[in-house]
Amino acid sequence: MAKIHVLDEHIANQIAAGEVVERPASVVKELVENAIDAGSTKVEVVIEEGGLQSIRVSDNGSGIEPDDCEAAFYRHATSKIQHGRDLFNITSLGFRGEALASIAAVSKVTLTTSSNDDGLGRKLIIEGGKLITNEDTAASRGTSFIVRELFYNTPARLKYMKTIQTELGHISDYIYRIALSHPNIGIILRHNENTLLQTIGNGDLLQVVAAIYGTQAAKAMIPIQAEDLDFSMQGFVSLPEWTRSNRNGISTIVNGRYIRSNGLNHALLRAYHTLLPINRYPLVILSLTMHPSIVDVNVHPAKLEVRFSKESELYPFVEQAIHAVLRQEVLIPQPVKHPIGNNTSSFIQEQFRFTKDQPTPNDGLSSQSNSQRNWNDNIPPVRENREQNYRVRDELGYRPTDSKQTPFNPEIYARPEGGSSEIPPFPELTLIGQHHGTYLIAQNEDGLYLIDQHAAHERINYEFYYEQFGRPDDASQELLLPITIEFTPSESEKLKQKLNWFEQVGVYIEHFGGQTFRVRSLPYWFPKGEEQEIIEEMAEWVLSERMIDLAKLREKSSVLCSCKASIKANQRLTELESDTLIERLAACKQPYTCPHGRPIVISFSTYDLEKLFKRVM
Repeated sequence: MAKIHVLDEHIANQIAAGEVVERPASVVKELVENAIDAGSTKVEVVIEEGGLQSIRVSDNGSGIEPDDCEAAFYRHATSKIQHGRDLFNITSLGFRGEALASIAAVSKVTLTTSSNDDGLGRKLIIEGGKLITNEDTAASRGTSFIVRELFYNTPARLKYMKTIQTELGHISDYIYRIALSHPNIGIILRHNENTLLQTIGNGDLLQVVAAIYGTQAAKAMIPIQAEDLDFSMQGFVSLPEWTRSNRNGISTIVNGRYIRSNGLNHALLRAYHTLLPINRYPLVILSLTMHPSIVDVNVHPAKLEVRFSKESELYPFVEQAIHAVLRQEVLIPQPVKHPIGNNTSSFIQEQFRFTKDQPTPNDGLSSQSNSQRNWNDNIPPVRENREQNYRVRDELGYRPTDSKQTPFNPEIYARPEGGSSEIPPFPELTLIGQHHGTYLIAQNEDGLYLIDQHAAHERINYEFYYEQFGRPDDASQELLLPITIEFTPSESEKLKQKLNWFEQVGVYIEHFGGQTFRVRSLPYWFPKGEEQEIIEEMAEWVLSERMIDLAKLREKSSVLCSCKASIKANQRLTELESDTLIERLAACKQPYTCPHGRPIVISFSTYDLEKLFKRVM
């Protein structure tokens, strides 16, 4: 007797549902994508108890023809592709024809739809994959799906559903991504009669960002737009001062489809090189457009993963475009946040005026010299119409983009031909003093500036060492007394195989027997007294990396040297040392963050100070 037989269609649908319908968010995703493919301009999602009790998705799209309503629930039934070649030219969000059959197999579904404006529609009720009702009904143009008691006939799946808040979180996250992907569609999300999101659908992406992440986040966004022969990109990236603790704020969209791509994530994070603190991530909404033939979306039933045929060109394109936008900005954070919108009704009680007296000579920052110095020396008068001049961003966060900052790595971030060579000038500052031996206080016509002296010196040293590590052979010198370093037996065996990497940065190490290694020579510009500690940390990094890249080793070595060689907090500086530090910082290619991504300078505009002291009413 034959043992192999074809499964019943109902059982096959339940099995397929395991791939397509993982949780309530999967149902919402499939139904909302169908609504968008139908040309809807408004989509409403109403869920109860995290979607486990009820999910309703309504739209005002083209609707489903009466003759197609029942067929829509067949497996692999779709109107979006006809031939095999269509798989290489997919422009719709859905195309597999599995979603409705899978959803209907594990829930109770009610479909109400109308494809015209005569008020007549069709209603279907399907429970557990079985058709219960198929009849005419009154309905406005569009489609409404109601999914009740999800997984009611698969108790094992229902048992492993998470809490209501967890499932709601997954649904909300997906709806946020859809709203960001399609700002021209009005989207409403309600849970237990509470409205969680409502977008207007007027095409303004920044308004959607404000609705999801808040108005302060919208103020911190920089618009981005770039194009080449194969790709075009638009969206928003956040200033480095606005970060999140995880990557959830990164939304990458390809041809209107939200996707997850580690390659794209790494590319945009490389664009923020040394601009972000450790374990902090930017808020990014990138919408990429490309020909459907160079992106494969038929990778997984969830359609969240894609493959690019030109990823070697795509990733540098994204990285360079974001870096180009960031280098146009003067990245000095302002602690005082202004509300979105222009409020021109403020009354300025009294304006500051700075005198222009002759400077008093000083050779230090002692308390005696401080008392004799006129801190208003050589400061131009405050600009008129201060309220407008100190408004760093205009409505909803747009910032000026009329200049470019020199890129840090010229090989990667080469300027396009004909591009401007100007960079946003670092503010011309006049030193006031030093706070707690840690922060320099300076001023100019725009306001007050605080400079982290360690971070500033670290940036200066970082750019110096990065350049020096690019040509280490000219600087390496023999040590009169070699440095000996010991490692564990397992580390020693690994290190023997990787000694050649140290030679690439001018450090010559040889095995000295057993677990001991000897540093024979190193660059003369290594920080004095810190050589052994730096080389030990370099060795730890080399041992921890599976694949070593020369650029990464050069970067790591530069960071280690710059940190060790920099002045520390609680270290008093003379006036000459402070002025020199500010001048050298202003000459840096990227003077706004240290190599670890921490801000170097923060500013308080004169308008901010007047607000704090209630001089602006």
